[in-house]
Amino acid sequence: MPRVVALLAAVLLALLASSCGSGGAEPGASKEATLVLDFQPNAVHAGIYAALASGAYRDRGLDLTVRQPSASTDAPKFLAAGRARFAILEIHDLALARERGLDVVGISPIVDRPLAAVIAGDRASIRRPRDLEGETVGVTGLPSDDAVLDSVVSADGGNPSAVHRVTIGFQAISSLAAGKVAAATAFWNAEGVALSRQGVPTREFRVDDYGAPRYPELVLCTTGESLAADPGLVGGVADATQEGYAETIHQPHRALNALLDGVPDLDRGGQQAELRVLLRAEALPDSARFDRSTLRAFSRWEVEHDVLHHPLDVDAAFPSLDR
Repeated sequence: MPRVVALLAAVLLALLASSCGSGGAEPGASKEATLVLDFQPNAVHAGIYAALASGAYRDRGLDLTVRQPSASTDAPKFLAAGRARFAILEIHDLALARERGLDVVGISPIVDRPLAAVIAGDRASIRRPRDLEGETVGVTGLPSDDAVLDSVVSADGGNPSAVHRVTIGFQAISSLAAGKVAAATAFWNAEGVALSRQGVPTREFRVDDYGAPRYPELVLCTTGESLAADPGLVGGVADATQEGYAETIHQPHRALNALLDGVPDLDRGGQQAELRVLLRAEALPDSARFDRSTLRAFSRWEVEHDVLHHPLDVDAAFPSLDR
């Protein structure tokens, strides 16, 4: 679960001092740009690899390089420092980046509903969220995890303060499989799938079923400066990416093959299972547009649960693209 914990004071306001891509290109030449993923490639990125394989970027005169991060903080750092024109960010990290002064803007959803959940390791003993009162629940230590847990428990009429929290980092799978915790905050499309494949009898409480709006979990981002300097490039990347996700929805086998061809080390069975649950949940975007009423509800939810200090300026954070 890649999240940004303390977002980069060292690169605060270091906004695209050097352009990454198309400056100085000959007329008619492809525009080069780099996209940094939020995490190691997996099924949520299938639309990007489908667009690369089908030539959706190339058809728009774009030469897009996809970079795998070596650490969870790579994407916002590279974006802010101008080492990449585009990045995939969790929406929590986009909001935190803007609250801390970074000129990061969202241009298209990548995953169109929350992936966060509280996952119980024994579905027989934990039947509903308020059953977690008095139980030990693992969290990563990030503010958004506490928001998820609080929202899920309180929406079922439970008392979040009665839950005993322990910090387990990103060890939800091993902690739940070994019975070290009764439940853990995790992603239902990743840890949830892995636990199911291991035969752990889990029960999932997805946060948008318990108090949170159906916000887009992952967002394709650039900077406001980059958008102003080359709106055609930004719009082209957004449109080509959306074309890849449309193909993923309608031809998932082809998109899965594109992902596996691009990243051969991935396990086909695991990625196929992850893609299947994403499609079943209608979590992949069928449009490049954001629902602004949902984004405003998300902003209120983040403030209510102490992830943000102030409401997000939705219009500034998610500008409309002219295309």
